[in-house]
Amino acid sequence: MSHGICLLSIVPLRTEPNHKAEMCTQLLFGELYTVLQSENGWHKVKLAFDDYEGWISAKGHTEIGESEFEQLSGADTRCAMDLVQIVTNETAKSQFPILYGSSLPGIEEFRMQLAGQSFNYDGQVSMVSDFEEGEEGGPEDLMELKHDLVNDSMQFVGAPYLWGGRSLFGIDCSGFVQMAYKLKNIPLKRDATQQSEQGEMVNSLDEAEPGDLAFFENEEGKISHVGILADRHKIIHCSGKVRLDIIDQQGIFHNELHEYTHKLKLIKRVI
Repeated sequence: MSHGICLLSIVPLRTEPNHKAEMCTQLLFGELYTVLQSENGWHKVKLAFDDYEGWISAKGHTEIGESEFEQLSGADTRCAMDLVQIVTNETAKSQFPILYGSSLPGIEEFRMQLAGQSFNYDGQVSMVSDFEEGEEGGPEDLMELKHDLVNDSMQFVGAPYLWGGRSLFGIDCSGFVQMAYKLKNIPLKRDATQQSEQGEMVNSLDEAEPGDLAFFENEEGKISHVGILADRHKIIHCSGKVRLDIIDQQGIFHNELHEYTHKLKLIKRVI
């Protein structure tokens, strides 16, 4: 079994080892994975961040050893907080862009050593909060974290919908929620149904807090959509694009269509 790290801006994961297969999610720069099997120029991988599995082209694969994988997995990993920023590969004497929410494992003084190469990132990085470090903060600290999460998630507003996407240039509903929480170093699973199994149940919108997750059901009663509550009356979610809409106990009221578009099923609190 081998391991890898994404050293490109974005690498698509597909459901089958074929460029025409459905894209189920994306790897961003700095994210780690384990190779489960290989065939015909493709690798089936399991992502370290959320255990998601899919196929990547061997052309987008950078192998790292077991010791480096363990080191980077346990390293202080920050996120890139610039919407787009240039990374310099000092070893290869090249530059390329990375996106909001990309991982910066083991970064110190704007430098990273990854897969035997030296990278420089001269941009904004996420902070490590008391919550992330495992320390118990007071109610005011926790509420500040929740409001910061909502504020960071607003950076995605206007990003177009893309099935399997996780970036400002294309994102889906659960990818948006996962990335917003990733910016606070809080891991969520990839799909809405998986995310609905995390955290604690909130009985109603009257008891909701900023940052809580609202889940919505389709006609069969299955969870098909998720968003982040900005407060008890507004929700940030990705439907056509990342947008801010009205929410009540019935569901999401679309500000432009002037109609309900999603039926509320449940609310969960992760932080």
